[in-house]
Amino acid sequence: MNAGSIMERLSAFVKRVFKTSLEVFLEALRYSPNAQGYVAGSITELLLKRHLDSLGYETLRIREKWEGKKQHHGDFYFRKRDSESGWYIVEAKGVKSNSEKWHKLYNRDKLISFLYMHADKIRWLDHHENTKEAAIEAWIQRELPEFYGRYSEPLYDYEEVKNYTPPRNQRETPKSRAIQNLKRLSREEINERIEERIQYLNSKLRVLETHFVASAGSGGREIATPRKDEFHIVAVDIFLKYYEHYFLFANPRNLEGAEGYPDHLQQNYVIGFVFVENGVENLHCSEDWKSNFEDIATTLSGADAVKESEMQVDYRYMKEADNDAD
Repeated sequence: MNAGSIMERLSAFVKRVFKTSLEVFLEALRYSPNAQGYVAGSITELLLKRHLDSLGYETLRIREKWEGKKQHHGDFYFRKRDSESGWYIVEAKGVKSNSEKWHKLYNRDKLISFLYMHADKIRWLDHHENTKEAAIEAWIQRELPEFYGRYSEPLYDYEEVKNYTPPRNQRETPKSRAIQNLKRLSREEINERIEERIQYLNSKLRVLETHFVASAGSGGREIATPRKDEFHIVAVDIFLKYYEHYFLFANPRNLEGAEGYPDHLQQNYVIGFVFVENGVENLHCSEDWKSNFEDIATTLSGADAVKESEMQVDYRYMKEADNDAD
C-alpha cells in the first residue's frame, strides 16, 4: 500500500470518526498525553495480534464491556490455527515510563541499592562472587561518572524539600545540607534537575517495569490487582524503553504473588533492564520473562483452556475492522 493511499484512508477515517481534519487531529494528539497513551496501547494490541498471527495462531478480541457477568479479562483469546486445541487468554501491557523517577534512581545511593536488589537480572555480574556491589559501583563510575561528579549530591523532590524540618539542635547532615541548597528553587527548577539526571541515566540504563491494577471486589478479586488465573499469558511491549516494539512474555502463575494474597499478582514487577553498551541497547531480563512466545505457551495445559461456551468475543471490533479495510 503506497503512502498516498494510506493518507487518503487516514484522512477519511479522521473525518468520519472525529468530524475534523488531519491537521486538527494531529494537534489534538500532540497536546494530549492521555490520548497518546490510548493510541500507544492500541498499537501494542495490534502488533501483538500480528505477532501471534505470524506464529500460526488465530486470535479473537475479548469484549471490554459485557452485559451481565464478565467471564474473561484480558485482550485476546488465542489458539493454534487449524487445530482443535482450546482457547487461552493473553493480556497486553506496557512498561512504566517513570520507573527511574519513582525509585529515585537519580541519586547514586538509590541507584546502587536498586541494581543490587535486582542483581539476578544483570548478566554482566558474576553471581558466584561476593563482589556484586563493588562491581555495580565500578560500572557506574565507568559508564555514569557524573554520579561521582556534579550529580554526586542527592536530590529531593519539591514536596520533600518543602516539608522537611530537621530536629532541633541536630548537627548538619548531608541530607539537611542538600535540602537547604534546594529550598531556594521552585518546583519547576527542581523537576528540571531531576529530569536532567534521568536523561543522563537513560543514556546508559533504563528500567523495564510493568504495572497491574484492577478493581478490588469485582471478578472475585480480594485486592486491587488481577488474580493470576484471569489470563494465561502476559505480553509486555517494552517500546517506551527500547528502540522498537518488542514483546516479553510470562505465565502469570509463575510470577511471584502479592504479599498475603498469593493468588493475586503484585502491583509492580521489575522485568529487567536495558543497558546501552557501545551504543547498542541490550536486554537483561528476569528468567520468568521470555522473548519467545512459544517458550511460555508450552507452560499451558489443556486444563487451563477457557470454555468455548463462556467466550465473550468482540464481534463489533471485527465488523469495524472489516469496514475500515473497504
